[in-house]
Amino acid sequence: MARNTYKVKSREKKTFSLDINFINDRKFQIAAGLAFLLSGFFLLLAFISYLKTGQADHSVVEAFLNTNIKESGQEVNNWFGVVGAIIAHYFIFNWFGIASLLIPPLLFIVAHRILYQRQTIPISKAFLFTTFYLIWTSLILGYFLLASDELSIWGFLSGGIGFEMAIVLESLMGWGSLLLILFLFIVFNMYFFDITRIGAFDEIVSFFHSILEKFKQPEGSDKGEESTNITSVIEQIKKEVAEEDVDLFGDEEDDKDILADSWNVKPQKPSKSTKPEPSFSFELPDELQGVTNDETQLEQEEEEELEMEVASPSFEEKSATKSENYDPTLDLPHYKYPSPSLLIDYPPKDVMVSKEELEQNKDKIVETLVNFKIGISSIKATIGPTVTLYEIVPEAGVKISKIKNLEDDIALSLAALGIRIIAPIPGRGTIGIEVPNKNREMVDIKSVITTEKFMKSDMELPVVLGKTISNEVYVTDLAKMPHLLMAGATGQGKSVGLNVVLTSLIYKKHPSQLKFVLVDPKKVELTLFNKLERHFLAMLPDSEEAIITDTTKVVHTLNSLCIEMDNRYNLLKDAGCRNLKEYNKKFTNRRLNPQKGHTYLPYIVLVIDELADLMMTAGKEIETPIARLAQLARAIGIHLIVATQRPSVNVITGIIKANFPARLSFRVTSKVDSRTILDAGGAEQLIGMGDMLLSLGSDITRLQCAFVDTPEVDDLCEFVGDQRGYDSAYMLPEFVGEEESGIGEVDLTERDALFEDAARLIVVHQQGSTSLIQRKMKLGYNRAGRLIDQLEAAGIVGPFEGSKAREVLIKDEYSLEQLLSEIGSKY
Repeated sequence: MARNTYKVKSREKKTFSLDINFINDRKFQIAAGLAFLLSGFFLLLAFISYLKTGQADHSVVEAFLNTNIKESGQEVNNWFGVVGAIIAHYFIFNWFGIASLLIPPLLFIVAHRILYQRQTIPISKAFLFTTFYLIWTSLILGYFLLASDELSIWGFLSGGIGFEMAIVLESLMGWGSLLLILFLFIVFNMYFFDITRIGAFDEIVSFFHSILEKFKQPEGSDKGEESTNITSVIEQIKKEVAEEDVDLFGDEEDDKDILADSWNVKPQKPSKSTKPEPSFSFELPDELQGVTNDETQLEQEEEEELEMEVASPSFEEKSATKSENYDPTLDLPHYKYPSPSLLIDYPPKDVMVSKEELEQNKDKIVETLVNFKIGISSIKATIGPTVTLYEIVPEAGVKISKIKNLEDDIALSLAALGIRIIAPIPGRGTIGIEVPNKNREMVDIKSVITTEKFMKSDMELPVVLGKTISNEVYVTDLAKMPHLLMAGATGQGKSVGLNVVLTSLIYKKHPSQLKFVLVDPKKVELTLFNKLERHFLAMLPDSEEAIITDTTKVVHTLNSLCIEMDNRYNLLKDAGCRNLKEYNKKFTNRRLNPQKGHTYLPYIVLVIDELADLMMTAGKEIETPIARLAQLARAIGIHLIVATQRPSVNVITGIIKANFPARLSFRVTSKVDSRTILDAGGAEQLIGMGDMLLSLGSDITRLQCAFVDTPEVDDLCEFVGDQRGYDSAYMLPEFVGEEESGIGEVDLTERDALFEDAARLIVVHQQGSTSLIQRKMKLGYNRAGRLIDQLEAAGIVGPFEGSKAREVLIKDEYSLEQLLSEIGSKY
């Protein structure tokens, strides 16, 4: 019974939390914002209409409860009918008068805050301002109307509340109530606008002070006495300035620079030859240091310095602003990093390698080696998720090559899927024999993402790939690779590997720090990341989709990245930095001026899912920009991840291969492919399903790639995509191809004399070929080629299709004659 009661309570608690959370629903917020916006327009127009029709509608509103609604609606003159007349009557006539016009702007501010989630004016300050001036304006107008004889005509200006309050104040204080009203106005504005000094009072005091000094000065006094008076004026100015705790006459150069920056005027030194004009320098002009007879000029300079004293910000505020570092994540301050709870928590399976299996494999290895007369001094095993590494130490005098040649014999004796011999293991002085486990352990993405090694890594672009043979989580820095070449046969785990790399980067980086350029010729592998367009993706300005699938767009994107690379190198040169990390550090410390083009530069990761298809269709157009980026883009934060399922030499060319020091190979079909991707054999002996070899320079590491399922990637992208992002994707520089640059364009105003005859010939034969024009019209190849280009520009024949004849787009002579007449009239 107690258990049932507990279930009911928990269910009720869940329902209550759902009722509260509907306020955070974006659709509810948009509806509320539109309601405030429309209410503001309604009230504004109803109030304006009341100013014209209020007196005529007064009797209708007063008799509304005793009159038929239809009749009232016909008699009322307000733009919003009876409802608008009644609301305007209550707000203006009964309550606040003309000050009610302050209410619609308040509603507009609230609507803007809810709809756009941006706060131009704090709502609390707007509400306080509106409330005060509603009451104060109606009160001051009521006070003046109380003393006026035109109360019946203009009585609506103050409203009922203002008029009644004015009567009470007049009864209590008489004409002194006007002083109270002005006092309230001054005090409120002082606190609301944070006014601490009134410049007009300072000018009045300074003016009277100069007059007194002039009267004190006796006639006929000499220059020494004038100098004394000027000095006293200077001391008085210093004294008044010191009272404001601002040392305008200090000697420190920093203070002068800060004040000069606040006025955007550099301190100027007066010229000796010309008479200096009053400048915005905070040092005393040279004329005030000596003797002058121009009292008027002295007074003007005093007033200018006193005015600058009021307007200039304090040093403490300036220093605080200057010392505060720039934070790029404030572009999206409410962005939430994805949590591991979005990933599937797979139940643990008991797939551990048994002791009997280890002993059995060890005995068979030793037995096979003994049969070939190879002695072993010791053997030990290291168990991994996919394979077990047996390290053997051969006896003295045994050749390593002899053991390596027994790879197939050991595989036969163990009846294993694939044996890989590492002879020797770098840095250990042993020979390794990797034997696949009978029961494989799945390495899920959640088990490696949640490890402390990944979560607390301070790498620039941390990537978790999976687990090593010794069951350690393998985390590497893509920024130090700096580019990654992936290969493997179909179905061996390349696409999963790409998803693991992208997932780990999304978990660690903020959208302002990282952008992806995704190239997917298959059109289905990377489509899940479309939801990240306004957060993590970069694209060309004229692209409709952020994920590039068209070969022409791929060429343009790669060349656009080359332009971005050159632009970034120019910024680094101007900033005196050698790499992106130094540049961004300088920018965040506010040592680079954004007005000179400097900005925070995010890392860009280019991902190409299938290079072989692009090399087949574009060839050199793809190879050249990839090679340029691989050679130069490391220092400016552009990194490449290129995957292919055909690691042949015509796909992974020597130029590409030389600039990708980091290679990742899944299982391939032949030893030739393994040598193409890794410069070593072994990839053909892998057992598939995420089993891979990572080559970083001379070291080759065997890893079991982590597994991330499609629903996990979908949930992750949906979580990030549902958050507020940028207005659009990160825009790459625009690239204009040769076909768009205007080179070789045909000008139809310079048509050949035989243009119309050639067009009729092509349409009659329905064959768009240059040779046909040559034969029938007895022309040379060059002129016939120009004619066919002009026919293509006119839309009569289609584009060049290799050895095939061009398609004729005009099917009959009547349509041709219409087109020719249009071309003749147009050109």
